[in-house]
Amino acid sequence: MVLHQPTSAFVWREADAWGVRWFTPTSELPLCGHATLAAAHALGHDEIVFRHGRGTLTARRRDERIWLGLPAVAVTEGQIPVDVLDALGLTAAGGFAGNDAEYVIMLDTAAQVETVRPDIPRILRLPVGRVIVTAAGGVDADFTSRVFVPAHGLDEDHVTGSAHAVLGPFWAARLGRARLRAVQASPRRGRLALQVQDDHVQVGGHAVTVSQGDLIFDPPAPEPWTGPGFR
Repeated sequence: MVLHQPTSAFVWREADAWGVRWFTPTSELPLCGHATLAAAHALGHDEIVFRHGRGTLTARRRDERIWLGLPAVAVTEGQIPVDVLDALGLTAAGGFAGNDAEYVIMLDTAAQVETVRPDIPRILRLPVGRVIVTAAGGVDADFTSRVFVPAHGLDEDHVTGSAHAVLGPFWAARLGRARLRAVQASPRRGRLALQVQDDHVQVGGHAVTVSQGDLIFDPPAPEPWTGPGFR
């Protein structure tokens, strides 16, 4: 069975927490929300503390969802660079914000977000690792987004918890409320519930088990010794 998941979480038991690292097919990520949610679902506890290279995050079961507490990420508004528009196949945008790691491009409608056709090689040449397009509204949603991460081997990510640590505060400030419903309009699509709390964003989602198995490491047999003393 091929699951085509963009990111895998590897976890291990520690004395007072679970260690976690996240990998795409080509690189290691500093944070991944959906893989952590899947790990929390698989481990099955009501509350789990995950320890990673930059600190800890907690997963809690509540309201039939798993909620991850992610640090809120700020972006600064500015004028959109022309090369960003070109990379997304756009002639204009409703707004632009960014930081050293990502760009957020705001469009006028959710339908425009759905129809963006990015030029992936051009996105790869931008000086950030992630490009997010977003707009207010959507089907049963306060805002819609899509996330492009070719620098990490993901032309378009399916559903990105960490991106909503950026989008949660971004839209909470514009819509004037802290509880938000989000849609990520990738081909697989996904829905997220958000609660923006000062310097953190609670990102909630559902999880189901679709497959399970064991990974077995079978190292190759050692080469025969042919050095001194060989008989």
